Amino acid sequence: MTEKLMGNPRNAYGEKLVELGARYPNLVVLDADLSKSTKTILFAKKYPNRFFEMGVAEANMMSTAAGLASCGKIAFVSTFAVFATGRAYDQIRMDLAYSQVNVKIFATHGGISVGKDGASHQMIEDLALMRVLPNMTVLAPSDATQTEKIVELMAEHKGPMYARVGRADVPVIYDRSYVETLEIGRGMIVEDGDDATIIACGTMVDAALDAHKILLKEGISTRVIDMHTIKPLDEKLILRSSRKTNAIVTIEEHSIIGGLGAAVAEVLAENSASIRFKRMGIEDKFCESGDPKDLLEKYGLTAKHVVRQVKKLLKN
Repeated sequence: MTEKLMGNPRNAYGEKLVELGARYPNLVVLDADLSKSTKTILFAKKYPNRFFEMGVAEANMMSTAAGLASCGKIAFVSTFAVFATGRAYDQIRMDLAYSQVNVKIFATHGGISVGKDGASHQMIEDLALMRVLPNMTVLAPSDATQTEKIVELMAEHKGPMYARVGRADVPVIYDRSYVETLEIGRGMIVEDGDDATIIACGTMVDAALDAHKILLKEGISTRVIDMHTIKPLDEKLILRSSRKTNAIVTIEEHSIIGGLGAAVAEVLAENSASIRFKRMGIEDKFCESGDPKDLLEKYGLTAKHVVRQVKKLLKN
């Protein structure tokens, strides 16, 4: 098997911020004592007068960013996903979402693949928390190349936005020319097929593509959708896929409650779409500490688990 080219979305984020800093003189970046990990340190070195180290004070960081945005700044704020959403929720709700300010939260270390840091750092509720907020756009890039494009679009779009990536290197799925067509709110059909649809986001898109290849060898044709935007959701694409294929499986490195799978289920239910459907993700539990690969295996977030679920749905 050919070894995959790897890239890190955190590095892509930091490097894109530096590029955008030259394009937007009003762009500022805030971090909460984790700039080396979130890679905002790259921006800090290039534009020290436009970087604000807020210390371990995430709630204050959100409110400060809102104040800067009210003065015409494009404010990017970063920390780990568990701190970005859980610790500062009230400030995000009132100062960002309610006020509709131009603040972009870019969170790293999302999901269970942070590994040995354990349940205290394995953020599996962030997409649900952000999705429920009015006026909030919610994004989950799948590789480093897509991350670059999404960060660029975040800078261009007005209003509060939330994006999350993981900690580790991930396979490079796209080249730059491919993601140039990316639009917020429109899912990407990465592979097409007629038997079943796999809708994935973030780190799980690669697993979905691997499952597609395995199933194809067994004579099962699957459509793979990269749903990089959780909100606003591409409802039309979901419904078209429900009419074209015989089953839909969603997979995400997040709780099955409130995230991508829940959002797709809502669309199918409200439109009376009759189709076999299964959500794959974390099954309403906190996860253990361990090696990321072992955790993804234990909690059913690998290509072989997707293959098994697609075949099960089609058999039924």
